[in-house]
Amino acid sequence: MNPSPDNKPHPLPLDGLRVVEFTHMVMGPTCGMVLADMGAEVIKVEPIEGDRTRHLLGAGAGFFPMFNRNKKSIAIDLHKPEGAALARRLAGSADVVLENFKPDTMAKYGLDYAALSAQNPKLIYVSHKGFLPGPYEHRTALDEVVQMMGGLAYMTGRPGDPLRAGTSVNDIMGGMFGAIGTLGALIQRGITGRGQEVQSALFENNVFLVGQHMLQYAMTGQPAAPMPARISPWAVYDVFTVKDGEQIFISAVSDTQWATFCEVFGFADLKADARYASNNDRVRERPTLMPILRERLGHYSAAELANLMEANKLPYAPIRKPEELFDDEHLLATGGLADITLPDGERAGQTSKATLFPFTMDGQRLGVRLSPPKLGAHTDELLNALGLEADAVQALRQAGAVG
Repeated sequence: MNPSPDNKPHPLPLDGLRVVEFTHMVMGPTCGMVLADMGAEVIKVEPIEGDRTRHLLGAGAGFFPMFNRNKKSIAIDLHKPEGAALARRLAGSADVVLENFKPDTMAKYGLDYAALSAQNPKLIYVSHKGFLPGPYEHRTALDEVVQMMGGLAYMTGRPGDPLRAGTSVNDIMGGMFGAIGTLGALIQRGITGRGQEVQSALFENNVFLVGQHMLQYAMTGQPAAPMPARISPWAVYDVFTVKDGEQIFISAVSDTQWATFCEVFGFADLKADARYASNNDRVRERPTLMPILRERLGHYSAAELANLMEANKLPYAPIRKPEELFDDEHLLATGGLADITLPDGERAGQTSKATLFPFTMDGQRLGVRLSPPKLGAHTDELLNALGLEADAVQALRQAGAVG
């Protein structure tokens, strides 16, 4: 945040808020990360063996370091009575409790909303589920499950080939909606003095994402086609394969952009052709227009096209891979990436760049105060703060209740 006139940094918006997080995987941790980045003290309660995402391979390897920065870690075995009692004591010190386990799981340990709010009516309790309460609520949900049943995989893939989106969209957005609900509940608590339960769910998040396609059907009476086969609202809006097999995304989404596009590339004949006069005309004539454009633009290199599009303020994009973004000049120049220390795996202790939230507050990005924690890194600190002496902590450790 920007410094004040006396050169002291402004406090972050949630400074002084305590959040206790009983979460795993992506959805719940994303909610906790939002609150942590905004200044809350977020305490991640992990099982003795650690959040499973610490040890995932392949596409899951980035989960823990991405979604658990700015948090403290305490390892507690909830299956042991001493561990469950300790977790209840810790939750009793919280303004907000987060969880994302199956329905009824938290009640087994006295960590459900009913039990905790009876002791602390000001508590805000945020549950992240597969489904909101209803016929599906006891189903096991994953991001891919709800993408398939919620129409997103159908819209992403080619006809007859449903395909999940290339990132954990429902998990991440579901966590963000949990955080939005938390912020609203905090404001309401400031007015009424009482907390409440907030619920966010993967399936309902997914349905929200495809709502535009549902309303497309309501408006037109025509089912929305999968994105690769869709009727585009713009004629020039596609990936082009050009010289040496390179690819680039090029678009011209207005009549003004179309005129500029034709002038830049010397397509006077296309600009004058009445069949392509308006955007809707060009959409209807895409079967004739696109082969012409592909053939003519195919003689350029991707770099040449990018330079011409950039110089004339026409929308375009290189086709990039995620690992290439570490060196993106805009992200590096604007502070969109921050250093973290990797907590686990073969590269534990090494430094990497991580993406920050895509907004500023008081002109500053919300940064990294704490790297993703090692398992149980703050156990002793947090238990001491709860009033437990060293011998009591050692007894809990010997009993296997804490790590």
